Amino acid sequence: MRSYCAVHVDVGYLLASAATYVTGSSLRRGVVVDYPTLIARLVEQAETDSGLPLLRVNWYDSGARPGGMPDYQQEEIGLLPRVKLRLGRLSYSGDQKGVDIRIGLDLAIQGRNRVADAVYLVSGDDDLTEAVEEAQSHGVQVVLLAVADRAGRPHGVSKHLRRAVDGLLLVGPETIEATVRSVAIPEELLPEGAKGETLEEECAAVAPEGVDEVMPAAVDDEEPGEPAADPVETGTAPPSPAPPSPAPVPVAAAEATPSPATDGAPRPGLPSPAVFARRRATALVLPGADMHMEVAVDPELGVTEEVVDGVAKRLVASWCATSTPEQLAELRRAAPTLPAELDRALLVDLASRTQDHHVDDEARQHLRDRFWVHVGRVRME
Repeated sequence: MRSYCAVHVDVGYLLASAATYVTGSSLRRGVVVDYPTLIARLVEQAETDSGLPLLRVNWYDSGARPGGMPDYQQEEIGLLPRVKLRLGRLSYSGDQKGVDIRIGLDLAIQGRNRVADAVYLVSGDDDLTEAVEEAQSHGVQVVLLAVADRAGRPHGVSKHLRRAVDGLLLVGPETIEATVRSVAIPEELLPEGAKGETLEEECAAVAPEGVDEVMPAAVDDEEPGEPAADPVETGTAPPSPAPPSPAPVPVAAAEATPSPATDGAPRPGLPSPAVFARRRATALVLPGADMHMEVAVDPELGVTEEVVDGVAKRLVASWCATSTPEQLAELRRAAPTLPAELDRALLVDLASRTQDHHVDDEARQHLRDRFWVHVGRVRME
């Protein structure tokens, strides 16, 4: 009987780890993936390491449509050669159901039947430890294929699972960088016409002839308690002569002449209200945040307030990169209820950085509180 290797992919782990490497958080919506190339690279790595031909890739994910049915993208993945879709379902709260049990059952049953001599498991879930040991008891080698973080360490792998497997391989950064990219477009890659004009440029574009300065006073840039200096008092400009008394205007003519304050037309020297209407915020920014900042855990201190705050800040920064001002307003209106996707990403990000420490309920609640604090700090640009 010919020997084979098999690849079992926990898609939730794979995409969360890849998204963390690329964007700084585990939000799947923050990245787009070249699935055929990614799967081909995983197969190549498994075949090279084992020296065996591939039997099949089992692709474990939640069906994106109601009832656990695949969406268009998952259908396309299922049509790839030697790729088998193994779909669970999403609960009403957005949690995966039936995925882990499918992986565990397949490991145990295929191990008992010796379907493959070597199984490469792309996952980090502690719940699969017993299934790995069951497959090993029937003579199957189980090797962990984990995504590397930016420090070159396996990302989000349970220490119990790592102890149970027969070996550990890392999906290198070259694979992730070639197949996964952020949805957010870097500013330097935007074409000139797509970046938009600043308010000063737009106001200058509509300035009437003979007017050198049309921008209103930048009140926000002045320090409080320091009123602007009067050029007359400082001697930097001569005082203006008193305006001459206006000539009397007949009553009928005065009624026929529209008032500048009421005719709706912009006064000379001021930009049209349409200019300010066009200056809608198009991006969200969290001041002082970096999506790629490291959130280090001191083994002696464990889950500290700094760790919790860093995880919350990085998730908010990553969410801002792919969200709109309208979505920010909707998120703030829903407070303190967290969308399931964001709540799950918060807990996954914290757990992946504190895998050797227990995260209690108090730390989880503090994590959610810090999330809302940073959401309140987001500004629109």
